Amino acid sequence: MKTALITGANRGIGRVISIALANLGYQTILFGRDKLKLIPLVEQIKDECSQCIEPDIFACDLSNESEVQKCLEDVIDNYDRIDVLVNNAGIYHSGSIENEVNDFNEMLRINLIAPFQIMKSIAPIMIRQRSGYIFNVASRAGKIGFEGSGIYAASKFGFVGLSESLYRELSKAGIKVTALCPGWVNTDMAIHDANAPIEGQEMIQPEDLARSIEYLLSLSKYTVIKELVIECSNSIA
Repeated sequence: MKTALITGANRGIGRVISIALANLGYQTILFGRDKLKLIPLVEQIKDECSQCIEPDIFACDLSNESEVQKCLEDVIDNYDRIDVLVNNAGIYHSGSIENEVNDFNEMLRINLIAPFQIMKSIAPIMIRQRSGYIFNVASRAGKIGFEGSGIYAASKFGFVGLSESLYRELSKAGIKVTALCPGWVNTDMAIHDANAPIEGQEMIQPEDLARSIEYLLSLSKYTVIKELVIECSNSIA
C-alpha cells in the first residue's frame, strides 16, 4: 500500500493535493491544526472516490515541537513505509525589520523548523525503503525577496535551501526531493493574509500544484527535479 503524508491538509493547496493523492490510490495521512476541520475532507474523499482508502487524520499544531513529535511517532508506529511526504503547511506575516522578533520566530517555526523536524523523522524511513518522494511547498518568495515580505521570504529562502541540500543528499538513497515555488496561489492566505494584488481567477490554482505533483510522480525512477518555479502570467517581476 502506497502512503502519503500531507501537512496543512484541511484547506487550500493541501486539501487539493490530499484529494489528488487519494485518487491516485495512496493511503493519505493528513495533518492539520484542528482535527474537526479535517473530517469534511475525509467525507469528501469517501464520497467522490469509492475506491479510495479512507484517510488517517492527525491534529497537529506545527508551532508545538512536542506535539509534532508525538504525531510523527504515532505515524511511524502505524505505518511501516511512507512513499510521499508533502510539506505544505505554512503561515504568512507581512513586513520585515518593523516586525517583532516573535513574529519572525513564529514564521521560522512553522515554515522552516517544522518541516525540518518532519523530514528528520520521515527521511530515515525512506532511506530504509530506498525510495520515496518529498515535496516541499515553498514559494516564489523563496527565490525572490519582495518588498514588505522580508520575514516571510527569509523563512522560504531557508526552506528552499534546505530542500536543495536534501535533494542532493537523499538522491543517493533513491529519494527524490523537489521544492515547489509558486507565485500567487488562489487561497485564503494569499487573498486575505497577503492581500494579493490580483484577482483569484488570475492566480495559480491549487489544482495546478496537485497536477504538478501528479506529473512529477509519473516521471521515471532516475529523473530528478530540484525545484519547480510556477508564476502567474500577469505578475512576473
